[in-house]
Amino acid sequence: MCWPPLPNRPEPPKSAYALRVSDDQTENVPDRVPAEHVPGVGPHPQPWPDDPRLDPELLAAGDTRNVLDRYRYWTLAAIRADLDTRRHPLRIAIQNWSHDFNIGSVVRTANAFNVAGVHIVGKRRWNRRGAMVTDRYLHVLHHESAAELAAFCAEHGYTMIGIDNLPGSVPLETAALPEAAMLVFGSETSGLTDELAAACTQLLAITQYGSTRSINAGAAAAIAMYAWAQQWADPGSGVAHPGGN
Repeated sequence: MCWPPLPNRPEPPKSAYALRVSDDQTENVPDRVPAEHVPGVGPHPQPWPDDPRLDPELLAAGDTRNVLDRYRYWTLAAIRADLDTRRHPLRIAIQNWSHDFNIGSVVRTANAFNVAGVHIVGKRRWNRRGAMVTDRYLHVLHHESAAELAAFCAEHGYTMIGIDNLPGSVPLETAALPEAAMLVFGSETSGLTDELAAACTQLLAITQYGSTRSINAGAAAAIAMYAWAQQWADPGSGVAHPGGN
């Protein structure tokens, strides 16, 4: 279909505020943020496109979500359904023992790489602040234990690859990653537990060149997902955003 051009991004008044979607499991996240700090477009000019994927409320009020332009005015369900048609087979697992704020960062990056799923191991309740509501576009699953995660991988044909600088690990940049990979990350403070490390087929470490012993889980996950994408993702199917975030 032929889409009309997106309307110009409006200059909101300094006193204007835009709603920010928050999760009832996120503590101390404001319900509103200044509209001048929210990306987006204003109300869509009439007549509106005849497309069931579009949200009438967003068409009328404008779309301030941090989404690609092709998804402007789409309902959340429509965006998620479209992503489902082209998700990568990659999956991400992260241990959650201490309400680690890095989990949200991992989830946000997982959305950027359009992975098949994110698996939270341990506590069901996790810190969603850093996810910036991107978990709503993903399939997030919970496992009580490492054994449950391992059983899922065995059932669905996934290879568990631990990412941690533990003894016996080999450099990530030298490894051939399986297409159906479950990249497994430990909690920020203690890394992979012995139980989860033992369940992994292989342990990989990110080579570092400075003085600190490790990098945080959010950064490690981003590097590992990129390494997988370099081997398995079609570069032509992605969208680059120079200067964006």
